[in-house]
Amino acid sequence: MLKYIYLSFFYFVVVVSSAQTDHLNQFWNQYDFTKDLSQNWVLEADSGFVSSSTPDDSNMFHGITQYYLRGWVHYYPFEKWKFSVFISNYSNKNVPELNQKESREFRTALQTTYNVFQSPAVKINLRARFEDRHLQTDENYMEAVERVRFQVKGVCPLSTLGIKLKKTYIFASDELFFKTKSQVSGPDVFDRNRAMIGCGFAFSDDFKIEAAYANEIMPRSGTDKLVNAFQVKGIFNNLFYHLSKPFKREKNAVDQGEGDL
Repeated sequence: MLKYIYLSFFYFVVVVSSAQTDHLNQFWNQYDFTKDLSQNWVLEADSGFVSSSTPDDSNMFHGITQYYLRGWVHYYPFEKWKFSVFISNYSNKNVPELNQKESREFRTALQTTYNVFQSPAVKINLRARFEDRHLQTDENYMEAVERVRFQVKGVCPLSTLGIKLKKTYIFASDELFFKTKSQVSGPDVFDRNRAMIGCGFAFSDDFKIEAAYANEIMPRSGTDKLVNAFQVKGIFNNLFYHLSKPFKREKNAVDQGEGDL
């Protein structure tokens, strides 16, 4: 598997360096709401939108290209493992990498997260996700597209660097996307590489904000896409804490690898 990943990475570097490229600026906004049910089970709902520039207008707020709503169930069987499933609905309009102007999308996914390294200075998680996407075509039928994603993410609390901000952390990640051939999303098997770097601040145990810069490279037949994106994410846990008495999970290694320090 690693051999194919390395070969695919080399392939997209060669292709991107020699092909015509559209440069796009985007803004990603997302809100996460989680509910602790027990030490092993967590529910989550998140929603967000994406706005994008066009090849003729560099303004990242030129138009909203996507908004979505997802429902998650997370299961923590062990200290370093988390298994997740989600069901979601996406509205896509003028999404740069799709081959048509509008496409409704119904998406489900299975995800596994593993904490591969843990120290006071850095926490590293590996994540694998399988997505089953159903995209509406211009002929008004739902086309099935399967996509696999592999991510490595590192989190570093700033307090370990001698900075007196106990609730602030920085993070970086890189993710590879592979997909099946599709009329809507194109014939390319290697979908994209997404690199991110950012920081997060926890106002409390139940509320934090993350801001990040993301760079996406999408090799495409003819014209490649290069996306520079700014992301803002709000994360709320047990939002209605005072209206009920929710269970309060103790954060484990895999949580810390995602920024829950």
